[in-house]
Amino acid sequence: MAVIAFIPVRGGSKSIPLKNIKPLAGKPLVCWAIEALEHCPSVDKIIVATDSDAIEQVVMQRSYSKTEIYRRAAENATDTASTESVILEYLSVCSLHNEDIFMLVQATSPLTQTQHFSEALLQYRSSNADSLLSCVRNKRFFWRENGTPINYDYKHRPRRQEFDGMMMENGAFYINTVANILRDKNRLSGKIAIYEMPEYTATEIDEPEDWEYLENIIKRHLS
Repeated sequence: MAVIAFIPVRGGSKSIPLKNIKPLAGKPLVCWAIEALEHCPSVDKIIVATDSDAIEQVVMQRSYSKTEIYRRAAENATDTASTESVILEYLSVCSLHNEDIFMLVQATSPLTQTQHFSEALLQYRSSNADSLLSCVRNKRFFWRENGTPINYDYKHRPRRQEFDGMMMENGAFYINTVANILRDKNRLSGKIAIYEMPEYTATEIDEPEDWEYLENIIKRHLS
């Protein structure tokens, strides 16, 4: 079973122009994910799916050994196009086997390290799960709009260290097989496992204020 890491990155971004190649702590954003994957022995190939000449140029001018560019169709690079649409487009034209492992990786989660990819792939392969996603543990107390609590009893408020909290999707990566994705047209399917990541990986880059925050996190945890 080959392991294919797939990173979809568009040239357009309304909140942060050319976000995916803007330098974050001295490195283009998309390169954080690429380089963590390049150092992961379990990953056989990295596909950067883009519609942008600028992104292609930034990626290809670096000496990556496992990384290739896939030029995604214009209709699957719009603001309204789903990530699944570009995944299915790629799978329709590439020559992967049904049993190959397909890992969707989000460039907007630059705190994901090689260790996380390696551990998650090992967990997936050794489990009986059909697919897997990354999450962080959130120890906040959640409420419904009608004034009823979701994840705790307010009459017996637990202490943080005794509270399990809830698993929150952090958007870093998703693992599935090619066959499952083609059948269900979704990044996740069947029995789903969770790989728990550190709490500091909860933030994704969506808005300008996320940028400075993540640069500080990188200096603290990755430098």
